Amino acid sequence: MMGAEVLGISGSPIKNSNTDRLVRAILAETGCETEFVKLSDIMVRPCTGCKGCVPDNVCKVEDDFPVLSAKIQGARALVLGAYTPYGQIDAFTKALLERFWSLRHVTNRLRGKLCATVLTSLMPGMAGPINQALAMEIVNYEEMVLLGQVTVPGNLPCLSCGRGDDCRQSAVPLMYGEDARAADHGYSRVEDMDEIWNQALEIGRLMGETLKGPYQL
Repeated sequence: MMGAEVLGISGSPIKNSNTDRLVRAILAETGCETEFVKLSDIMVRPCTGCKGCVPDNVCKVEDDFPVLSAKIQGARALVLGAYTPYGQIDAFTKALLERFWSLRHVTNRLRGKLCATVLTSLMPGMAGPINQALAMEIVNYEEMVLLGQVTVPGNLPCLSCGRGDDCRQSAVPLMYGEDARAADHGYSRVEDMDEIWNQALEIGRLMGETLKGPYQL
């Protein structure tokens, strides 16, 4: 299969989000041929449990996954980006992870691929368990090689929705105190988070060096 050597996939639906930009930064740092896919721009439904993929590792659900699956199988490394709405991994990424099941039977088409993850989360307590779950799927289920995981502090949607100061359900007081106003807290750019940005670039360099070295799938 031909295609990009390193494939970046983001489950964030926000245009040019922190998650997107950090995934792209890791891709650029590899020095390899790369491609970026935003899951909200295509249709990848959840697994239906039909088991039609068992004989041939080909999912029978009719959507955009077959094209994405070919890119995933053709890549030697993946960078997966996700975020944590409502304290869980986002639905776009979850659907993709479920569809990985079609590639696992008998031959395991993902075995040995390099992988890194980016997770954007408002609450550190949410990020830990989700990162652990991602690592379990990547390493234990898919048998990929996990090079690193980067966690990014998220931005509260209530700060930019336009109703963060008068909405009864606003999380601004919960996060910043009863007298907090949305205008007092600006958008946090991942590029300004030096430690996190540098950690991500180091993962990208490691991925590129590993792919260019004696490593073989």
